[in-house]
Amino acid sequence: MDQILTVSQINGYLKQLLDEDVQLKSIFIRGEISNFTNHLKTGHYYFTLKDQKASIKGIMFKWNTQHLRFMPQNGMNVIIFGSVQLFERDGICQIYCADMQPDGVGALYMAFEQLKEKLGAAGLFDEEHKRPLPPMPGRIGVVTAKTGAAIHDILNILSRRYPIGEVVLIPALVQGENAPDSICDAIGKAEMLGLDLLIVGRGGGSLEDLWAFNDERVAYAIYNCTIPVISAVGHEVDYTIADFVADLRAPTPSAAAELAAPDVQNLIRAVAVMKQELDGAIEEVLRDKTDELEALKNDLRANSPDTAVERSGERLISLKNRLTAAAEQTAEIKAIAFLGLAGKLEALSPLKVLTRGYSITFSGEKAVTSVKEAAVGDEIHTLVTDGTIVSTVTKIKSSKGAAGKTAER
Repeated sequence: MDQILTVSQINGYLKQLLDEDVQLKSIFIRGEISNFTNHLKTGHYYFTLKDQKASIKGIMFKWNTQHLRFMPQNGMNVIIFGSVQLFERDGICQIYCADMQPDGVGALYMAFEQLKEKLGAAGLFDEEHKRPLPPMPGRIGVVTAKTGAAIHDILNILSRRYPIGEVVLIPALVQGENAPDSICDAIGKAEMLGLDLLIVGRGGGSLEDLWAFNDERVAYAIYNCTIPVISAVGHEVDYTIADFVADLRAPTPSAAAELAAPDVQNLIRAVAVMKQELDGAIEEVLRDKTDELEALKNDLRANSPDTAVERSGERLISLKNRLTAAAEQTAEIKAIAFLGLAGKLEALSPLKVLTRGYSITFSGEKAVTSVKEAAVGDEIHTLVTDGTIVSTVTKIKSSKGAAGKTAER
């Protein structure tokens, strides 16, 4: 009788067969995702991979999902790298996924939109993080393939437009599975070269060809770069994640070269215009300063000691003339007043009265104004207009007596 095996033995045997099959240890499998579940508690992904004829269950553990650059979705076509093993407890054959990539243009666009939304929410595209480009960079770095058309176009344009700048090529893979790491390494090297500006890009190609510039690692390398970055990937219609993160997007590598530096001929013309404006400004300043100097000279001349002495002399002469005129005017006024007073005094003079027949009698030196002031026998002097009469009082008559009559003594 044949040996009877248990379920555990059968599952163990099948698991051993699958584990020992070298072809199933590292295998790529293409299919469409369905029944996708993101187990939030563990971080593992569970799904079914199918094609038109069959399906197989799959699992991707957390330590692998952390490196995935997009979120799988039902209906997405993918290429999975991993191994096929038996889940011994349930006897289920399943794929243990180590890596996953979108398959086909539709899946790539879906992955692109997912990463764009994720990085946008993280702030990598915010304008506040965009740095201005230097107006005249001395050293311009270029991260691209060393033999591609992109570096040829960039060198050709910069040598013609901006020969005074130095172009430094940091070669990198720009296509294929290893391209993202190569681009990140090149950006890291550029940080140590003392560059003023960095161009990161490549020539045109399909979406798959340009996919390295839609990698999350490349996006963060550009975002964290301390050098202003111009992205220049593909043609004008091509947009990559790198374009959104870079400080400036150029539609082509040739356009990046034109945006990176000014045209020297334009600089020469601008310098000529600036020189002309500067010469005009200098002439205007010189005219203004000359006028100021002349004004200062005039002020100095007007306020010099010689001028001050001269003006003081003029003021003294003027003052003397005014004083002389004032004195003469005052003297004239006084003379007129004096003559007026003299006339009045002459009119009131006793001598003037004598000319009209009057006389003045003195007893001693005192004028006699009453009969009481003289006595019989007194010598008196009578002053008339032309001389003095000396006489002796023999009789005194009073004009009024006790009864109003003339009295004698």
